[in-house]
Amino acid sequence: MSRDARDILTHVFGYGAFRGEQQTIIEHVAAGGDALVLMPTGGGKSLCYQIPALMRPGTAIVVSPLIALMHDQVSALKEAGVAADYLNSSLDLDAMRATERALFEGGLDLLYVAPERLMTPRFLDRLDHLRDTERLALFAIDEAHCVSQWGHDFRPEYLQLSILSERYPAIPRVALTATADRQTRDEIVQRLHLDAARCFISSFDRPNIHYTIVEKDDPRRQLLNFIRDEIYPKFSRAAGIVYCLSRRKVEETAAWLQEHGIAALPYHAGMPAEIRAAHQNRFLREDGLVMVATIAFGMGIDKPDVRFVAHLDLPRSIEGYYQETGRAGRDGLPARAWMAWGARDVVNQRRMIDAGDGVDDRDYETYRRLARNRLDALVGLAEITGCRRQHLLAYFGEEAAPCGNCDNCLAPPQAWDATDAARKALSCIYRTGQCFGAGHLIDVLRGELTDKVRNRGHERLSTFGIGNDLDEKHWRAVFRQLIAHDFICVDHERYNALALTEAARPLLRGEVDFLIRLPPGQRRKSRTRHRAAANHDIPGGVPTALFDRLRAWRASTAQARNIPAYVIFHDATLRDIAIARPGTPGDLRKISGIGDRKLEAYGEEILEIVAASG
Repeated sequence: MSRDARDILTHVFGYGAFRGEQQTIIEHVAAGGDALVLMPTGGGKSLCYQIPALMRPGTAIVVSPLIALMHDQVSALKEAGVAADYLNSSLDLDAMRATERALFEGGLDLLYVAPERLMTPRFLDRLDHLRDTERLALFAIDEAHCVSQWGHDFRPEYLQLSILSERYPAIPRVALTATADRQTRDEIVQRLHLDAARCFISSFDRPNIHYTIVEKDDPRRQLLNFIRDEIYPKFSRAAGIVYCLSRRKVEETAAWLQEHGIAALPYHAGMPAEIRAAHQNRFLREDGLVMVATIAFGMGIDKPDVRFVAHLDLPRSIEGYYQETGRAGRDGLPARAWMAWGARDVVNQRRMIDAGDGVDDRDYETYRRLARNRLDALVGLAEITGCRRQHLLAYFGEEAAPCGNCDNCLAPPQAWDATDAARKALSCIYRTGQCFGAGHLIDVLRGELTDKVRNRGHERLSTFGIGNDLDEKHWRAVFRQLIAHDFICVDHERYNALALTEAARPLLRGEVDFLIRLPPGQRRKSRTRHRAAANHDIPGGVPTALFDRLRAWRASTAQARNIPAYVIFHDATLRDIAIARPGTPGDLRKISGIGDRKLEAYGEEILEIVAASG
């Protein structure tokens, strides 16, 4: 080990201290040990292999699933003075040959590659040469959860990475992910042959993210109100991501937001590749854009100043939800995770699970069981009356006290014992022949003598009028949560009729209770328009004018260099500069995020901006 970890941290990356177990992980890998690292997004996972790569002789090979992630991380490393590059399909032949030549000649500290490229015989031959000449430093497998066959980001090519332990047993390997429950961790260990690896699990908590989950009631309007009333007044020039389940919904939502004055762009796998790339580049390089996307967008997006992530449809699992919401607030500043959900989301997800498209017949039952369990856990998060964060962390095996900063903690919902109402609803479904939707059933329960009720003769049923003590809103909540808990199902072949499941029997017999959540009363909010110059996202004590000048300088510099602005400096670094008002290079060196190369490249310009601000 030719260089000291702390020296690299300070002089290359510009940080004064390690966080959490970073130093222990780095020293373990640099000494030749294998590791599995679970660390939340924004927790500093990349340093856990980048610093050992600089400590060990030779080139570190980083396996990464996405071109965008490779490009941004390599750009950031080059800005810090590190010899890094990547090999992927975005390169032309000359660029590819130049990178391979640099690798062969030992001119790279880190090389990022996609797993399918790493597995080619030609590239493996190159790695054999590096190993034989003692110039292969380590393997880093980023987004390691992609190896999980039943996970939300499964990539078949990751399964082939087991070859690394067989072909290069003496080379240390570190697998890293921000999202993995116990089962996924075990699968990573098994499939990547990391049985002897040391496992490092950091807290999954993202305390800067405020979680809110609401029931759908005109969801696009709810989203617009959330952005206008809760985001723009607090965070000027706020970037955000809105996730939708279908491509059609992505395009319609983006267009609708644009019509209402929100700078929104669509992104999904069905769009032409050049348009997707253009939209992604705009999102990374411009301030204040909202990307409306399917889950095809996001993994590997390193943009640190995303202030909110919204879901207009229920994700497939808590892991997916955690991974997607974790793209907000990577810079550690306050961020929001907002989701609108309804019973139809649950029905649609269960229908997709039961269809099992692309799943081998012999694996279908395993797939269905695991997928349903994960969906049920997410529904539990949506329905819980206690702390969202506490429930979310408990899923990953982590104990926590109530956070005091999620929607349930700040405005606790009511818990209602709806056992009697649920039994009445189930009886009504049964006695009407399991052929009708919730609207008609509610009419029968409330004793509403509509034409449809009269024509069917349902006014003569014993369940007619037995639920007239509840209004329609409460009955819809009962039916919605009966569906969510799988006591009833939707028969799509019979015009969305509701039918009983086997799980309904103990509830009908009075053997189990049925407690449901009632949302807190909705308060009317005054409409607050976006004020571009408000800068509510800047903490108290930050000189606004200087901060704005620094951001403007960063934006123009980034544009000239054709890289995202955050690759030069994060907002947190610019805030520290604005507060400290450094007058000399020595003062500037004390600012977190400014290493030697950046001080040399940008120090003089920054000091001039600070001096000119008075």
